Order: sequence, then C-alpha cells, then structure tokens
Amino acid sequence: MAKAANRPLSPHLSIWKWGPAMAVSILHRVSGNGLAVAGLLVLLWFLGAVAAGPEAYVAFMRHADTWYGMLVLIGISWAFFNHLSSGIRHLVLDAGAGFEVERNNAWSVITILVGILLTAAFWAVILLV
Repeated sequence: MAKAANRPLSPHLSIWKWGPAMAVSILHRVSGNGLAVAGLLVLLWFLGAVAAGPEAYVAFMRHADTWYGMLVLIGISWAFFNHLSSGIRHLVLDAGAGFEVERNNAWSVITILVGILLTAAFWAVILLV
C-alpha cells in the first residue's frame, strides 16, 4: 500500500478558527472534570471531618478559611455555575435551536459571563450575609 505524500495528519487544525463556542465547549469539559476531581475530594474531606468529630472539623475549617482554601472553594463554585450554564446552553442546542453563528457566539459569551456572575453573586451572599 502506497503512502500519501505531504498529507497533513489533521487538516481540520488549519481551517478552524477559535471562537466563543469552542471556548465554552472547552470550559464545559474543564469545569466538569474540575467538579469531578476537586469537588469530590473536598466533599469527601468535609464529610469525613464532620463524621470524625469536632477536632477534624476544626482542622478542615482551618484550611478552608485560608486564602488557598477560599481559592479552591471559589474555583469549585465557578466550575459548578459554569458547567450549569453551559449545560443549559447545550440542552438548547440539543433541542435544535441557536445554531446560527451570530446567535451561537452571542449565547456562548453570555454563558461564560453568567458563570462568572453567578459565582460572584454566590460568594457575595456567603461573605456579606
């Protein structure tokens, strides 16, 4: 069998242009994996600390109240809200609506902003109330 000469391995890489829809798709996967890994680890640590007694819970809260603990918790909440808003967008697309390029790009940008705004509102309520 003869080999094809000078054929690119991935011709799609040379014709696709980055856009909001691609960014939302990638962020959807990243946030889902982040929730699955970091969210599950923090949840299991929290539940283990609650079950182990007051000393373990205080140790958990000591880490959760630090800057790095807050960063992890904010990241997990952003992953949740981003994955939620992106999932709703995908549900609308699965229903057959919103495939026009301009509308799809607009909803992609809105999806990213909604994830950020919901995260900010969530933490504003937690920290201010």
